Amino acid sequence: MPEPGKKAVSAFSKKPRSAEVAAGSPAVFEAETEKAGVKVRWQREGSDIGASDKYGLAVEGRRHMLTVRDAGPEDQGSYAAIAGSSKVKFDLRVTEAEKAEPGPAPTPAPAEAPGVPGDAAPAPTVELDGTTPSPEGPSSAALEGPAPGGPGALEDPIGLFLSRPQDGEVTVGGSITFSARVAGASLLKPPVVKWFKGKWVDLSSKAGQHLHLQDSYDRASKVYLFELHITDAQTTSAGGYRCEVSTKDKFDSCNFNLTVHEAMGPGDLDLRSAFRRTSLAGGNRRTSDSHEDTGTLDFSSLLKKSSSFRTPRDAKLEAPAEEDVWEILQQAPPSEYERIAFQHGVTDLRGMLKRLKGMKRDEKKSTAFQKKLEPAYQVSKGHKIRLTVELADPDAEVKWLKNGQEIQMSGRYIFESIGTKRTLTISQCSLADDAAYQCVVGGEKCSTELFVKEPPVLITRPLEDQLVMAGQRVEFECEVSEEGAQVKWLKDGVELTREETFKYRFKKDGRKHHLIINEAALEDAGHYALRTSGGQALAELIVQEKKLEVYQSIADLAVGAKDQAVFKCEVSDENVRGVWLKNGKELVPDSRIKVSHIGRVHKLTIDDVTPADEADYSFVPEGFACNLSAKLHFMEVKIDFVPRQEPPKIHLDCPGRTPDTIVVVAGNKLRLDVPISGDPAPTVIWQKTAPQGKKDATGPAPDAPEDAGASDEWVFDKKLLCETEGRVRVETTKDRSIFTVEGAEKEDEGVYTVTVKNPVGEDQVNLTVKVIDVPDAPAAPRIGNVGEDSCTVRWEPPAYDGGQPVLGYILERKKKRSYRWMRLNFDLLRELSHEARRMIEGVAYEMRVYAVNAVGMSRPSPASQPFMPIGPPGEPTHLAVEDVSDTTVSLKWRPPERVGAGGLDGYSVEYCREGCSEWVAALQGLTERTSVLVKDLPTGARLLFRIRAHNMAGPGAPVTVKEPVTVQEILQRPRLQLPRHLRQTIQRKVGEPVNLLIPFQGKPRPQVTWTKDGQPLAGEEVSIRNSPTDTILFIRAARRTHSGTYQVTVRIENMEDKATLLLQIVDKPSPPQDIWVTEAWGFNVALEWKPPQDDGNTEIWGYTVQKADKKTMEWFTVLEHYRRTHCVVSELIIGNGYYFRVFSHNMVGSSDRAATTKEPVFIPRPGITYEPPKYKALDFSEAPSFTQPLANRSVIAGYNAVLCCAVRGSPKPKISWLKNGLDLGEDARFRMFSKQGVLTLEIRKPCPFDGGIYVCRATNLQGEAQCECRLEVRGTTGCQPLCQEPGEKLEEPSSHL
Repeated sequence: MPEPGKKAVSAFSKKPRSAEVAAGSPAVFEAETEKAGVKVRWQREGSDIGASDKYGLAVEGRRHMLTVRDAGPEDQGSYAAIAGSSKVKFDLRVTEAEKAEPGPAPTPAPAEAPGVPGDAAPAPTVELDGTTPSPEGPSSAALEGPAPGGPGALEDPIGLFLSRPQDGEVTVGGSITFSARVAGASLLKPPVVKWFKGKWVDLSSKAGQHLHLQDSYDRASKVYLFELHITDAQTTSAGGYRCEVSTKDKFDSCNFNLTVHEAMGPGDLDLRSAFRRTSLAGGNRRTSDSHEDTGTLDFSSLLKKSSSFRTPRDAKLEAPAEEDVWEILQQAPPSEYERIAFQHGVTDLRGMLKRLKGMKRDEKKSTAFQKKLEPAYQVSKGHKIRLTVELADPDAEVKWLKNGQEIQMSGRYIFESIGTKRTLTISQCSLADDAAYQCVVGGEKCSTELFVKEPPVLITRPLEDQLVMAGQRVEFECEVSEEGAQVKWLKDGVELTREETFKYRFKKDGRKHHLIINEAALEDAGHYALRTSGGQALAELIVQEKKLEVYQSIADLAVGAKDQAVFKCEVSDENVRGVWLKNGKELVPDSRIKVSHIGRVHKLTIDDVTPADEADYSFVPEGFACNLSAKLHFMEVKIDFVPRQEPPKIHLDCPGRTPDTIVVVAGNKLRLDVPISGDPAPTVIWQKTAPQGKKDATGPAPDAPEDAGASDEWVFDKKLLCETEGRVRVETTKDRSIFTVEGAEKEDEGVYTVTVKNPVGEDQVNLTVKVIDVPDAPAAPRIGNVGEDSCTVRWEPPAYDGGQPVLGYILERKKKRSYRWMRLNFDLLRELSHEARRMIEGVAYEMRVYAVNAVGMSRPSPASQPFMPIGPPGEPTHLAVEDVSDTTVSLKWRPPERVGAGGLDGYSVEYCREGCSEWVAALQGLTERTSVLVKDLPTGARLLFRIRAHNMAGPGAPVTVKEPVTVQEILQRPRLQLPRHLRQTIQRKVGEPVNLLIPFQGKPRPQVTWTKDGQPLAGEEVSIRNSPTDTILFIRAARRTHSGTYQVTVRIENMEDKATLLLQIVDKPSPPQDIWVTEAWGFNVALEWKPPQDDGNTEIWGYTVQKADKKTMEWFTVLEHYRRTHCVVSELIIGNGYYFRVFSHNMVGSSDRAATTKEPVFIPRPGITYEPPKYKALDFSEAPSFTQPLANRSVIAGYNAVLCCAVRGSPKPKISWLKNGLDLGEDARFRMFSKQGVLTLEIRKPCPFDGGIYVCRATNLQGEAQCECRLEVRGTTGCQPLCQEPGEKLEEPSSHL
């Protein structure tokens, strides 16, 4: 039988019932809770009901009432009362005024099931999660229930199930599905569902080819569906099952049964084979052709199989059975049970025999085992298990079998023998040890089943949060404790499957499990979980829209003729392609114009620049709304025809003393190409002027720039540049001078002076070079304002901005023990602080920040100090003033509803005067208790009190008393609150304790006084215990002398209140007095007695009269609870003498002794006295003679043989058996029986050596007789016996011999 599930404890002691009222009348529903103070919510059609003109809500102690005023048809429907986790549903029906009492509606006939004849009686209508499969053929049947919320949906009034799995039937080889639905609207996490078979067999470890467990979630209806699929059902699949569902704070379970029928067609019904019961221990065991008729017959299986082939009969023609089948079975021998069951149409014979066995006699005790194996054992994989039995014979040999095969001792199987105990120890259990085991002793055996449970699979490395762009590949990785473990991937609580598009890919690599999303979309964002049998790992995936970041934009270029112009930019995505535009038109590459794309760098190269190349160039990335533009300036070289004596000149577009600024990105190549002229050829001198941080009183340098000429803050140091090789070099030709810097650095920044000289004169130009770079890394950010799931991050700007203003900042976070940083923003943060959200409370995080300018993004800052998002607790609840005195106030409250991951450190108590805003701490530090006594308060002050809950995140919101409290003790009249059960007579038995508690009220504390019968209480046996709110009268062991009237008085000054209690200590009564017989006549005797002298201090309830025959002295009850003191005892037996006794009874019990008649009362025989006749003694002695001699036998070796004969003789003759002249009395292989003259010799499993002449000899005082026969034992070849008599039938092997 399946183990019953845990029963949910209801919070209601009295539940509301459905009602039917007339239109216009009020409807009142009443519920009563188990405890006072329980909050009850009323709902209609799932919506809460509040007090209004239509609905009235009332509470009286534990009683809660809902009144629907002026009920109308619109008020009809389903209502519910909710208290805690208990929910009770009821209906309201509204009828018209003239139809207040309608007659019962006719019951609609149930629809015919397909495949069932119309005349057949329909099965009772039961709302299942599916249909009961037909027992015809191995067809599959799934128990699919109605949709949730539909008209056929099953809804539990209490519990977690919306619909429970129901009992089902299936044929051998068929399939069946059990389903359970759980409401998920109010659940934060998916519920945990387990399926069991029997008491403790967890089916999750048995999942495989024929057993599947599935679960799904319907987002529309918010319902979880859990299914158990059984395919290719066998007879071993039958039995009791259990489904358990549990959440964080709730639990529910449901039991159901599966019945498996054998498949058989109408034409295949064989009467003998249908009656034959097969052995379950050996499975589907095949027998040889020579023994196909052996076995026991089973009528119950025939009845089950033939029920589907029975022709339906008219119910009117079937007369009810007049016989009582129970009475017939009790009187019949066991061999007739199945015949009676077949005759009376009993289909559940097994169940009837089980009940009949309990009614008739106890189970037959085993002769070989004192203690058998348990029905089943369970052990975890890798652990050790011991199977132990106790034998009746300590010397008996034991065999252990596994699935029918004998177990040999090995390293894993160890046999132990201690006294009568035999133990099989299996070490290092594996799944291969999950089998049926038997212990065989002689001809008896006991069986058990061992279930090996796999250990839970634990998470050894959890999942990590990820932040990706749309279209990127996502891979979650998690490591578990075992290889090849079964895991489930879930997204927002819904299991993920391999879709047709193969969006999700699942990969196993040893203990590592991977979830791969090839191209992430925005809808893929959410919480992903990997669930195992031992826990789950959770991670968040954030998918951002695809954005392109420009690490390096293209810059304007100024290039001379025949030079090379290179536009270069760098973006964040190396897979992005783009188009180069010239003045808005697409640029087509050719032999002079080349476009390249290497990684994230896009480059446009123009060789041999001509004036036609001067234009606006743009780079447009494909798929992004951005445009990178720059301008190409063509520098013309002006050649003037001068005389040969030409002074040197530098030919630039914008020459002058004011330096032109040339901007170069750090790491790029800087090339300054300066055309020159002059005759003779001038000498070119390059100098770098770097400012020094010193003051000079002589004034500014003559070559200082104009913006610094008005200040004496700088002194310029000119450095001559003349290297022709290296990173910084100068190359000079006849018509130009080229200054090159490979990989520009910050030190290369400054003012460069180009001077050309020849004998005719000189020329000079200043060029300002500015090197820009990414900013320096900011300092470690600071964390503040840490909340439940958020915090505020603050940081300082970087020490060096890279020569360009900082455009914004990028913030990243990670879990403390993780290595994966997750970006929090894609749009740059302009401010120096940011509020980070969407963090998990109780998890430690770290933050870091990047600075971004026009060049690119800086290195990350050092990580912040680890911090944990923890929110302060909520406000305490149910704050109340418990007591007030002249200088103290007692407060009490309940913990806040929300505590959070930070726990609860304690509470702070503060107060302030009415009208003031200054709060004063009432306690030093925090208190962990939920009540406090505030002392040393000013008398008469009106104060407000507030309570805050504190944890490591700080104080929570305060809760304040609703009204100011006046610190002044109020004089309260004393009053006794006598409980109802003490207002009537209090009865206790002698020896029982007496504990009377009486609450009282009054301020200041009243004085309590107890008296008994007007006298003060004295003595050590009665003790009084007083407290500020109640008084207790306590007696450890009550005696009769403690009975009386007790009075308790509470007094305050001249005011008092009294209460009277009546205590009655009762005991058993004494026996009645002086019983005597007043008259005896016929079969009757009249008795009379006096009431007992001591009634036990309570009313006598009656008397018990008993009688006893003088011969046996066995007492029998004649009358019970008899109230009178005289009675007549009838139906006595004539000629017998009787004693009579009487017991007295009261509420405690019967008296210990009884009043008994001293002399027996003889019932005389009236009239005739019988004299027995005298007979002459006769001699019936007779010599032995055989009325039926022995007959020759021929039997088969190995089967028990029986030799029978009949003998008569007086006195009873002594019987002896001989074989070939030898006495068989000492041979244990031969058993001899003698019953009413029939003599039987049983030969157990004879062999050919047991053949011979057998003699039966009978002897008494009158003589001796004997008879003999020949026994031939044949081998299994079945040859004909030699001594077979004509017409003699050979004995066939039978299981009853």
